[in-house]
Amino acid sequence: MWTFIVRRILIMIPMMFFVSVICFVVTELQPGDFLSQYLENPRISPEQIESLRRELALDKPAYQRYFMWIKNIVTKGDFGYSFSYQRPVVELIWERLGWTVAISLLTIGFQWLFATLMGIYSALHPYTPGDYTLTVLGFIGLSIPEFFLALILTYLVLRLGGTAVGGLFSPQFIGAPMSWAKFVDLLKHLWLPTVVVGVSGLAGLMRIMRGNMLDVLGSPFVTTLRARGLDEKTVRRHVIKNAMNPLVSIAGMELPNVFSGTIIASIVLNLPTIGPFFYNALLNHDQYLVMTFLLFIALITQIGNLLADIALALLDPRIRIS
Repeated sequence: MWTFIVRRILIMIPMMFFVSVICFVVTELQPGDFLSQYLENPRISPEQIESLRRELALDKPAYQRYFMWIKNIVTKGDFGYSFSYQRPVVELIWERLGWTVAISLLTIGFQWLFATLMGIYSALHPYTPGDYTLTVLGFIGLSIPEFFLALILTYLVLRLGGTAVGGLFSPQFIGAPMSWAKFVDLLKHLWLPTVVVGVSGLAGLMRIMRGNMLDVLGSPFVTTLRARGLDEKTVRRHVIKNAMNPLVSIAGMELPNVFSGTIIASIVLNLPTIGPFFYNALLNHDQYLVMTFLLFIALITQIGNLLADIALALLDPRIRIS
């Protein structure tokens, strides 16, 4: 197991290098640069723009800027400087990383809990009204855009007299030290982004769990367990454990999907996450902030896949033996 983990971590290094090249090339293909927005500003002369271009090293060839960026990352841990915010990129991302991770983990927990329960129920009651109802509800959630669902839930909360919408804290708690009242207020705000981002992935996970359960229920070992006289509760426990394997194997892909899903939800619900920063960076051609965010998503994907493989090995002894 440890050899496998070390090998996977070593493979991440060249993978991240290739991802960094792709991120840089894609960013370079975007027309214009950060200073393009000043070209039509009559208060800024062409000489000032050229001076800024030299100061920001935008006058250098693309390959030189790439190697300068990679060199600073490897030697100094410096991921570049944000043109828009005039601050190091690492500081900007670190400030919002905590809330992004917290909302993403809550969303994944929400998806897995409800998708697993719904999938188990549908598999144990196939082609019944309950099965059809859960399937329809799941696909309705899948088809509704996240920003539209956020607007609908916000409207419903306000219509019902609620005020805990938008942001993560009520105005009286913003900037206040953490207390029990502030923590309770945070919980009142967290459910909305969790549901908005999580609902879209429920249908797919539910259908996977349902299909796995039906496949396992028809396996010969289930017939053997019943023939040996095991009670149905014990049989179902073995079925659920085996049906979880494919679900765990795709868990690593859920992390980047959830991170990407928080971008639009964060803009609509005014959340202090990385999403709005990434959106503004794209609009402003803030190159290093965009590339660092893309690198972060790639790293999260690889870490998620590694954790999923480890969890799968712990769950299924056959995988550890192989």
